Amino acid sequence: MKTIKQNILIGSAIGAALLSTQLVNAQNNATSKRHIMIEYNEAGKTNADHLYLEEVLGERALTEVQGWNDISLKRLTSDPRYAKMESDALEILNSKDKIAYVSYRNGEAHNFWQDAEHVRGIWRKTALDSYLSNSTQWETILDIDALAKAENKNWVYQGNGCLAPDYELCMVSLSDGGKDANVQREYNARTKTWVKDGFITPESKGGTSWLDKDTQIIGIDFGEGSLTESGYPMIAKLWKRGQNIDEAKEFMRGDPKDVGLFAGAMLRADNSREILVTRARTFYESDVYWVPRDNLKDAVKIPIPSKSNLGNEFKEQILLSLNEDWRGYKSGDLVSFSFDDFMETRAIRDVHLVYRPDAKSSLNGYGITKSKVLMSISRDVKSAAYAFDWDGSKWTSNQLDFPANGTVSIGATNDKEDIAFINSESFLKPSTLWTYDSGTGKQAQAKALPDWFDSNAMSADQYFATSKDGTKVPYFVVRKKGLEMDGTNPTLLYGYGGFEVSLNPSYSATRGKLWLENGGIYVLANIRGGGEYGPKWHQAGLKTNRQVIYDDFISVAENLIEKKLTSPKHLGIEGGSNGGLLMGVMFTQRPDLFNAVICAVPLLDMLRYDKLLAGASWVGEYGSPSIPEERIFLESISPYHNIDSKTEYPEVFFVTSTKDDRVHPGHARKTAKRFEDQGHDFLYYENIDGGHSAAANLKETAKRLALQHVYLMQKLKDGK
Repeated sequence: MKTIKQNILIGSAIGAALLSTQLVNAQNNATSKRHIMIEYNEAGKTNADHLYLEEVLGERALTEVQGWNDISLKRLTSDPRYAKMESDALEILNSKDKIAYVSYRNGEAHNFWQDAEHVRGIWRKTALDSYLSNSTQWETILDIDALAKAENKNWVYQGNGCLAPDYELCMVSLSDGGKDANVQREYNARTKTWVKDGFITPESKGGTSWLDKDTQIIGIDFGEGSLTESGYPMIAKLWKRGQNIDEAKEFMRGDPKDVGLFAGAMLRADNSREILVTRARTFYESDVYWVPRDNLKDAVKIPIPSKSNLGNEFKEQILLSLNEDWRGYKSGDLVSFSFDDFMETRAIRDVHLVYRPDAKSSLNGYGITKSKVLMSISRDVKSAAYAFDWDGSKWTSNQLDFPANGTVSIGATNDKEDIAFINSESFLKPSTLWTYDSGTGKQAQAKALPDWFDSNAMSADQYFATSKDGTKVPYFVVRKKGLEMDGTNPTLLYGYGGFEVSLNPSYSATRGKLWLENGGIYVLANIRGGGEYGPKWHQAGLKTNRQVIYDDFISVAENLIEKKLTSPKHLGIEGGSNGGLLMGVMFTQRPDLFNAVICAVPLLDMLRYDKLLAGASWVGEYGSPSIPEERIFLESISPYHNIDSKTEYPEVFFVTSTKDDRVHPGHARKTAKRFEDQGHDFLYYENIDGGHSAAANLKETAKRLALQHVYLMQKLKDGK
């Protein structure tokens, strides 16, 4: 059971804002009229002349987009390096040597696979022995390419939720073009057929969860008044087989001001299910309820802190990660309590400490198997795996034997099985997937990526920069050995800095092939706002304290220049989504530091972000433009409002997607238009499909990667 925060971030089962592009346009038109008279930039000029760019499929907006696309594509695709980069990227992305990551269900390994023959992909399965062999025999369950062709839809597969313990009945999520909004349809994985008269939802950003084979817990857009102002479900219902969706029985309702109301079923050890509902009042503050199945009106609030994440159950202990101090425990701790005891007494009596990080450590994540709780724990951003167990009175643990000095992550686990999958990787060591038997403690290498670039000729080192307030900020540098420190090395600095998302050492074949082998240096900055050092590292940069995140990133850039690893002429930066906001703040606050900026699927208008798509749900992270103190700060950092005609900016490459229904493409469009109005140089590429990833399939991903790397080479190596 994913936490609410995780689900909102990935935008999958619990959705985001609106039902369709038509509703997006309707909302944007309405909010535009309400706010047109109060939105000003520093020069006093209204934003009204750019609001048409928020009309996702508006003719005028798309005409502008197409013109910008044509200019950018003409320049970048005509570069002699483009064809090879696109070919190299596509070869890697389509390679049959990729690791087929699996989930383990009832003795079967399930995988979703994409390659040159399966552009949209196939859902397939095999036996565990076959999977571990060198000649795996796969059985196709659902072919998305064939389905898209038969139904004349640009279907993008977004996963499945199957009914345990036999996993035969499944709800398959399909998105038109890669949007967060999707259709969920009932599929029989054994007969490989759509269930006749089965469950099917309209296109919506919401979710379903199996309560039993004839009942779904459902939260979607049920029509007017059923969504929060953030665009998430506000109502939870039980939907019985054979009912029309409008006949589903409501059992809980939130408030329009909430982020959302998210209901699901917790599967217990005896295969029974309990209904849990999370009412997310803000992005980081939630109330969690247990709803007795025999009395749906008797919802009981679980007395846990609002800043915490309730996990799954292990040996009758339910796990709880804390983002604030509580009952003598500290923010960052993982604790547990008896769920049976809570259901009986409707109180939490005994709380047990599972894991407590120190100042240099944090919990990356965990997975539950039949016999152990497996955890990835990092220290100074480098992680290791541990196995935890509950003996009835206390928790014990031991470290597992996996490669050190990189990232060890807990992959697929199943609380009904002992077989788990654990992944290890580093910047220069390809991903390796391991099986771990939590019952016996045996582990074995299952799959490994090949070397796609000459990593033996390269080094990866960690350094620390000193931020403006004295905080030590870690960052990694990946480069060819023996590079001369003369300030001329083309260098790409990447960052995110938000939502407690950690950036860990990872192997990227495309980054190695397209950038490192071509003489580029890659730098990963672990700035505040992320989760690298737990909740406090994230919370240090919330709302009006956010400038520390940007100071951290600037300190890393300045440190690279001080070391003469590079210089402003050869230093580029990249970030997407919240990282796109980071990029916008960088090119407005410190345009002197950079010569290239890849600003992908970004937030840039911070005075209207909460009016666009899922933006209202992020007020807990950024602050609210409706609160005077927070509005003043947001205006001070808002890239769209801080572009100055007299300032010389680096040429920015804006990348977005028309069908991104999480971060509105209007952010990138309007900022590009302001650049154009003021005569600043920029490139722009908006993919029609692709959603928040800006690519709906591997071909589109290869194209985007080639465009971005040609741009970086032109700016940072050629010095254009």
